[in-house]
Amino acid sequence: MDEIKVAILGFGTVGEGVYKTIRSHERELTAVLGKKVVVAAVLIKNKEKKRNISEKILITTDFNEILALPNLDIIMEAIVEKEPSFTFLKKAIKKGCHIVTANKEMFAHHGKELMKLAKEYNVKIGFEATVAGGIPIIQTLQQLFKINRVHEIQGILNGTSNFILTEMREKKQSFATALNLAQEKGYAELDPTNDVEGNDAFFKLMILSRIAFGEEPDWNDVDLEGITSITSELVENAERLGLRYKHIASIVRKGNKLVGSVKLITVGKLHPFYQVEGVENAINIQSDIVGSITLQGPGAGMFPTASAMIEDLVFVNEKQNLQKVGYEKTNDPITAVI
Repeated sequence: MDEIKVAILGFGTVGEGVYKTIRSHERELTAVLGKKVVVAAVLIKNKEKKRNISEKILITTDFNEILALPNLDIIMEAIVEKEPSFTFLKKAIKKGCHIVTANKEMFAHHGKELMKLAKEYNVKIGFEATVAGGIPIIQTLQQLFKINRVHEIQGILNGTSNFILTEMREKKQSFATALNLAQEKGYAELDPTNDVEGNDAFFKLMILSRIAFGEEPDWNDVDLEGITSITSELVENAERLGLRYKHIASIVRKGNKLVGSVKLITVGKLHPFYQVEGVENAINIQSDIVGSITLQGPGAGMFPTASAMIEDLVFVNEKQNLQKVGYEKTNDPITAVI
């Protein structure tokens, strides 16, 4: 049977989830793709750390060893920060590999360049996992909103911040205590700056803006606010009024201008995010035909994010196969993979 050879870059929470899912869902992947998906290599940081990876797989700290593998089909990237991910993916595209990434910071900064390069080398990029973990928001916008005119998108895009706000309200905890608990549970990094200062939600919002509106606001014009100013007193006062604090990212078209923000606001019981608690994410889309719809689900973690990457793996290969037999028009608009 033909094989689809995959390399995984990064073996943290998400990378390990991708590896485990490919193994646990081997039959489903083979049935859908008609080929067996095989992990050929894993890029790691520390060779001394013990990992439960098959001895048949190349385990390396050198990306060039992965690039040198023959007949490598797909690079699945689950590293954090812009570099070295951006450099790795550029090299992979030039080698002719399809890309699936979960790296929102890198993709927010360099997604347009990677997409242009991918088109030049006739390969595909899947980036569903860059926004809202397991919620299929990218494909929803691209596949189901081709005619609807999107006016506004709001989202709870960071599970860590939402968890902290939920803990502060439900358990009457201080911000510091709730943050420590988020770190203990693995929801927040040792340095939680990107989460609690709104940077993570901002990067995701810019990716959504690019997909929904075909452009982004000037990054410097986006009103960016974290949740570090929240206090137990503020949370309790809001609750007495029947309100809850939520950290909401939004992008809206006003005339010919896009206005973006990431803000800590209060919402009432009629708001679609009122019941979105813990590490859950949610996205509300306002458009001219269908009106208002909300997608909600797990926004982070090993398997929700791995799920998005695995579905992109399938989508990339399905699009590739359609092109080969001539079913896909070459002048179609850019979709969730290109």
